[in-house]
Amino acid sequence: MDPPRDVAGDDYFGNEESVGSDRDDTQAGNGPWAWPPLASLGLGPAERAARRAGIGGSDANTILSGSDERILQLWREKRGECEGEDLSDKLAVMLGCWTEPFNRAWYEKASGYPVTRVGEVVRCALNPWRSSTLDGFVEPLGAVWEAKHTSGFAKPAEVVERYMPQLQHNMAVAGCQRALLSILFGNGKWECFEIAADWLYQQDLLEAEARFWACVQSGEPPVAAPAPLPPRPVGVREVCLEGHNLWAASAADWLAHGAAAKAHAAACTSLRSLVEDDVARAFGHGIEARRSKAGAITIRAVGP
Repeated sequence: MDPPRDVAGDDYFGNEESVGSDRDDTQAGNGPWAWPPLASLGLGPAERAARRAGIGGSDANTILSGSDERILQLWREKRGECEGEDLSDKLAVMLGCWTEPFNRAWYEKASGYPVTRVGEVVRCALNPWRSSTLDGFVEPLGAVWEAKHTSGFAKPAEVVERYMPQLQHNMAVAGCQRALLSILFGNGKWECFEIAADWLYQQDLLEAEARFWACVQSGEPPVAAPAPLPPRPVGVREVCLEGHNLWAASAADWLAHGAAAKAHAAACTSLRSLVEDDVARAFGHGIEARRSKAGAITIRAVGP
């Protein structure tokens, strides 16, 4: 994310921009913490200047957005030709920033892992113009922790895909192999997704960011780059489907007929092995085996 602070508890209704600043981030398990006052969530002049000095995680989202308009706007902001949009009056954005401490506390409660390094700025050792301001870091898992607050109607897979550039950017800059995306959906659901580092995706992202940064320095307007296919999140949840009727019926059938299914599969293998290469149809004992023009053998029952 962008230096010096790009609070990632944004996007309550799908917005991909965010605002943020330093605030009291005392861990919920280590003492009292207070909700940040709204006045503390905006970017000050020094913070805006620092944001122009490089490319952060939310910039990665824009660079791979495929939107010429958004990319040109970011390019103008990085060159100091215009100011970034003032998001301090946008309820959805500010609500996401304001609920980030709760998101973090809820993750710690649900997982048992503390979130540390909140607000720490990390810079890439190879490309100093790349940086990441961490929402947090989970030391026992070696994972960057990212907070989002989105609509209760948002599809989880789409939210994960939307922020994949930011997650992969932050992992690359921080030098770790996994990220945790902690999402509040409206006011009724919370989920956490584990994302593995994908070096091919990160290489494509680095090349796109390098081209964009070169345009910032040269003054040449950038062109939208095609986004690489996002990697799939790692499965991290366990669910109990005891009350699911279809699961119950299918589980009963699976348990009741598992042995029969294995015997049936073994019989099919044996029958097919008995049909010689020059035989188009073999039959007997109530079944037949037919060979298609492509060579596939189909076995089925036949009438008396």
